Amino acid sequence: MPEPSPFAVDAPQSRPAPDVLTALDSTEQGLTSDEAEGRLARLGPNRLPARHRRGPLRRLLAQFNNVLIFVLLGSSIITAGLGHMIDTGVILAVVVANASVGFIQEGRAEEAMTAIRKLLAPKARVLRDGRPKMIAGAAVVPGDIVLLDAGEKVPADVRLFHASGLRIDEALLTGESGPVAKNIDPVRVDSMIGDQTSMAFGGTMVTAGTGRGVVVATGPRSEIGRISGMVEEVEALTTPLLEQMDIFARWLTVLILLVAGVLLVYGYFIGQMRFADLFMTVVGLSVAAIPEGLPAVLTITLAVGVQAMARRNAIVRRMPAIETLGAISVICTDKTGTLTRNEMTVTRVATTGGEYDVTGTGYVPEGRLRSAGADIDTASDAALAGVAHASSLCNDATLQRRPSGWTVTGAPMEAALLALAAKILPGVDRPGSDWRRVAVLPFDAERRYMAVLHHAPDGGAWIYAKGAPERILAMCKAQRTAGGQDQPLDEPAWQHRTETIAARGQRVLALAVRSTESATATLDPADLEGELVLLGLVGLIDPPREEALRAIAECHGAGIRVKMVTGDHAATAAAIGRQIGLQNPDRVLTGADLQRMSDADLALAVRTTDIFARTSPEHKLRLVTALQADGLTVAMTGDGVNDAPALKRADAGIAMGGKGSEAAKEAAVLVLADDNFASIVEAVREGRTVYDNLRKVISFEIPTSAGEAVTIIIALFLGLALPVTAVQILWINLVTGITLGLALAFEPTEANTMARPPRPRSEPLLTGALVWQIVLVSVLFVAAVFGIHTYALERGHSLELAQTLAVNMLAVLEIFHLFFIRNIYGTSMTWQALHGTRVIWVCVVAVVFAQLAMTYVPPLQTILGTESVPLSDGALVVVVGVVFLAILEAEKQLRLAVAETRGR
Repeated sequence: MPEPSPFAVDAPQSRPAPDVLTALDSTEQGLTSDEAEGRLARLGPNRLPARHRRGPLRRLLAQFNNVLIFVLLGSSIITAGLGHMIDTGVILAVVVANASVGFIQEGRAEEAMTAIRKLLAPKARVLRDGRPKMIAGAAVVPGDIVLLDAGEKVPADVRLFHASGLRIDEALLTGESGPVAKNIDPVRVDSMIGDQTSMAFGGTMVTAGTGRGVVVATGPRSEIGRISGMVEEVEALTTPLLEQMDIFARWLTVLILLVAGVLLVYGYFIGQMRFADLFMTVVGLSVAAIPEGLPAVLTITLAVGVQAMARRNAIVRRMPAIETLGAISVICTDKTGTLTRNEMTVTRVATTGGEYDVTGTGYVPEGRLRSAGADIDTASDAALAGVAHASSLCNDATLQRRPSGWTVTGAPMEAALLALAAKILPGVDRPGSDWRRVAVLPFDAERRYMAVLHHAPDGGAWIYAKGAPERILAMCKAQRTAGGQDQPLDEPAWQHRTETIAARGQRVLALAVRSTESATATLDPADLEGELVLLGLVGLIDPPREEALRAIAECHGAGIRVKMVTGDHAATAAAIGRQIGLQNPDRVLTGADLQRMSDADLALAVRTTDIFARTSPEHKLRLVTALQADGLTVAMTGDGVNDAPALKRADAGIAMGGKGSEAAKEAAVLVLADDNFASIVEAVREGRTVYDNLRKVISFEIPTSAGEAVTIIIALFLGLALPVTAVQILWINLVTGITLGLALAFEPTEANTMARPPRPRSEPLLTGALVWQIVLVSVLFVAAVFGIHTYALERGHSLELAQTLAVNMLAVLEIFHLFFIRNIYGTSMTWQALHGTRVIWVCVVAVVFAQLAMTYVPPLQTILGTESVPLSDGALVVVVGVVFLAILEAEKQLRLAVAETRGR
């Protein structure tokens, strides 16, 4: 945490501006140059502390700090000690490839992480020695008087004492969709960041108006600096798979060493075997028992998932986090731009003639006004024509059509009004475009309206105004009818209409007009009071993305709860929640509500609440922590600096790639290239696919390794001839251990992937079903291998031929086991399932040719101790493999049927 500043003011937003100036020993004329230099020397520059960065060597070494890599390296040491250099080379190649990918990815991420320090303004206009002066943003100190203008970035946290039409985009800190109007009035001490209208925060952007204020906090003491410090303090969670693999690897190693030790003692002292032969057999057993292909294939599976997600606009920053997406049970998502289009759209218009729905979305000036499901004739309605002119003339935005679509210059709300004007008067380029603007009263937080004076080509002069309905209504004396007549204003009726539209979560604006003398060239607020004629009301909303609606429905079908966490107001959030289909949209908790809750109360509230509004960084962090404490696996989306702590804490932090800040991307493990909630769901689908494929790899590698090992163990304990030799075990591991398992990394998504509930956070790697499968496959392996070995010896074949049949039996069983394991939630006995993928058949063909080579090529026969197999015996091996597949499939279907019956 930064040292307390000697120039600090508690809750400056709640204190009158003169008091803040006094507390900072400053005046409205600013500091002297000498005083500013002294404060800069005492407090340090106005920049965020440099984040400690790892050098290239440490970053490279960190790629090997992974339990999967440890197991790989251990396997390579064993195979190298046995002189099996090809196997060693393959394993080390995977290690190097994995480290290279991780090194490059994290290198790019490290570069991006420095961008948070660039959020504060590089330059600032301040008053020094009573005169305006442009200085470096880093030289700003508490007590400086900062001058703010449209298009400039706020250099530090500022308490305003002058604001004229000042509006600031604070989405970086609050996530709120539109610019915030600022004023100089104190606010409550406990006001959330988004409600502190008397403050301007460092890193935010001035969108309109001018302002002036005194700096109250710089660098690490600013709001951005405080959030940056929170990010550093938050502990990132390890992915479930890495935790489980770490535990599994440790216990598997212990088990293998214990079994190897027992076999050495038993074989040497009781079996009276030669130690050299016994030792080589035990080493062969160890190699058979260690699924050395498992870590390699797991790593490759994750890498394949990275590429698949990239194709779905999801960029993975930390590869092991992919499988976490498969366990997501709650998605906490931002609203603006993620669930919504981040485009203001007029959806409702109310005039004396009635209320109309407006079709079309975004800024495309195409659509109609409808009433009771039918299009209306807007051309004959004078009130609507007035609404069109007011929307077009009392407006500083522009719409331009480009090859890529319609682009906006100016405020989103004003762009939406331009689109409305085109819908009311289709075919008109821009209503009033040939009129001449003479004067303007820009929007001001105190006035709460904007007004313009225009001279028409026919010599008339007209004043148009738009603003907050309660303010415009107070200035009106009449209302315009559809026929063009003016009648007395029915203020209660308009207030009711305003409340009705606002209850839908829409932002309401009132539009009014008055005629004036043609010679008028100035605009005075007094000219409007009690003189305006109300034209109508418009309701604007940032509409939901169509694909977001489908994606949320898919989440619910997959057992994933979606929670909206936004900086917008509660009514707006609730309205969007209803439109997008959240499960409990009528219950909304605000940041103020969360502030009053204990951790225990919050843990209960998050179970049933799906909308959280006006939240701060601390609130988002508490929400994620509370959901995790309930045993849920949490994905958190965000784009602002305020989201970074929660993104880092979440199991899967998801940042927006388009509008997202670099601070958010730094804290996240996944970046969405298109800022679309539907892409999150696609990433979850891909994460489930990756996890399914990881399970398939585990379910393939462990039982087959166990089957090989148990075969040797039984032979040693019973004093039988080994059905396969140590060198043949090494061969099988080389040929099938990685190749067949690798094929599973490329398996497509199963049909019912998003129809299953998320897996429990605490689900172990070795489930009861997997343990049972290990036992079943091991038994079948032993029966088949010993059976074919015994059959060969009874037929009078040599021991070498019997062992050749046995080692081919192992290969065939693993091939059929591969086809069985491809469909863990469905049947493997269909043409589509047996057809497989191109990768499957490439791997199977490679194994078949390798086995034919070891069986019939003389040099390999000499090395591996094999003999040529008669065709009839070879056919028998394949038949046994088919029976093996049929038994496994029958058991799976019985198990699935029982599970389905229990689930009903």
